[in-house]
Amino acid sequence: MSAEPVAPADAGSTAVPPGPGLRARTAAWATDLGFAAGWGAVKLLPEPVARGGFDAAGRWAAGRDGRGVRQLRANLRVVTGGRLTEGELDALTRRAVRSYARYWQEAFRLPRLRSDRIVAGTEVVGADHVRRARDEGRGLVMVLPHSGNWDAAGVWFVDFLGGPFLTVAERLRPESLYRRFLAYRESLGMRVVPLTGGPRPSTEVLREWLADGGVTCLLVDRNLGTGGVPVSFFGRTATMPGGAALLAAQTGAALIPTVCQFTDRGWRLTFSPEVPVGGSGRLRDRVGAAMQGVADAFADGIARRPEDWHVLGRIWADVPPDPGAAPASSPSRTGPEPG
Repeated sequence: MSAEPVAPADAGSTAVPPGPGLRARTAAWATDLGFAAGWGAVKLLPEPVARGGFDAAGRWAAGRDGRGVRQLRANLRVVTGGRLTEGELDALTRRAVRSYARYWQEAFRLPRLRSDRIVAGTEVVGADHVRRARDEGRGLVMVLPHSGNWDAAGVWFVDFLGGPFLTVAERLRPESLYRRFLAYRESLGMRVVPLTGGPRPSTEVLREWLADGGVTCLLVDRNLGTGGVPVSFFGRTATMPGGAALLAAQTGAALIPTVCQFTDRGWRLTFSPEVPVGGSGRLRDRVGAAMQGVADAFADGIARRPEDWHVLGRIWADVPPDPGAAPASSPSRTGPEPG
């Protein structure tokens, strides 16, 4: 499983290179069929049945202990500061995979849920940070990690704003899959601009939107492209895309870290204070300092409920996936699987 196809494009990430081979095209076609089945069938299931089925799938995926789950465990070891025993870390990882499965179950069912139910079921912390910037007539650059259900948070935010916000989506293959996600997000009240392949560059559209007092939401805890801004994240060096901070600096919009999490009855949305990006000094240095502020806010929120951080990919260069179980014929093996 991967969170990336259902997330808005990470600010500053790069598009998938052109010219996929037969294997890639076949995989993309199969993925499209899977999502079509999800939106066509899962949303028709009674909610308890869908919830139970996806929870069972999460348990199964955790027990299978594939590469993504082992990377998630390694990431959570960093997040928890190495304080957990291996048994405690395994239990946390299982909860995290089940949380991820809950995200997918909700993603398939959100279009049929009433927005007032989502709004009523969302706990909000720090809304004054958002209201202050809106009262000043400024745009907002909301930056999020891959935590909780950012789509449900988007429904709450559209209701709060009284209108849509703008986000960016990677151009997925096949085109029909991209169109499905475009229709899905637009059905939730969002506006989506493609990262690449649109009539105008996405950064140009975002700048104009923000300069007019608009709002954009971008996922920035994973840098999928080259470069990026180096930050200290849970005490280790990582890179995050700096495009969100750059947009805030160029337009005067407020840069506000936002962490989404689950609760037993719904969702929690925590807004942190605005991260400053203006002032004197070189723009590059101001963007770097701002992204460090974002990383610090993310770390604080994620540490409060780490099981809702859905990152099954590599974040830190020196943190590979945990090793898999050694085959019976090779009990001494300790390294990670190749590839």
